[in-house]
Amino acid sequence: MKTKEELTAFIQKQKTAFLSSVDEEGFPNIKAMFTPRKIDGSCLYFSTNTSSMRTQQFMQNPKACFYVYHRGRFKYEGLMLTGTVEVLQDEEIKKEIWCTGDSIYYKQGVSDPDYCVLKFTAVKGRRYRNLKSESFQIADLA
Repeated sequence: MKTKEELTAFIQKQKTAFLSSVDEEGFPNIKAMFTPRKIDGSCLYFSTNTSSMRTQQFMQNPKACFYVYHRGRFKYEGLMLTGTVEVLQDEEIKKEIWCTGDSIYYKQGVSDPDYCVLKFTAVKGRRYRNLKSESFQIADLA
């Protein structure tokens, strides 16, 4: 991984992302999600339900892991990021990442109390590509 732009471009090409939290017993819990609605540097923003189990887990323990991959016909590429998640209820960020179809999930729109934003801040990562793995620190990316 050379730049944050390269990292962002790879994430944006994927359709599904996986986000893991840590439960009250210290076990990882993983969930498939839509890819981030917004990527700003090392921060990824997801929309989700405030009442969800995952959101409640992040409120108790912010440690998280994010994973996306591309499986081609002859090659596989994967990207794992580790960091922390903040649960945001700020109206401004909720409006910024809101999509028209979200009203299916949140009947009261952007102000629905069950609508929140998960802000994942990556600290480090690991990428598998071309039969090789490399670890990196987000702060070291150009």
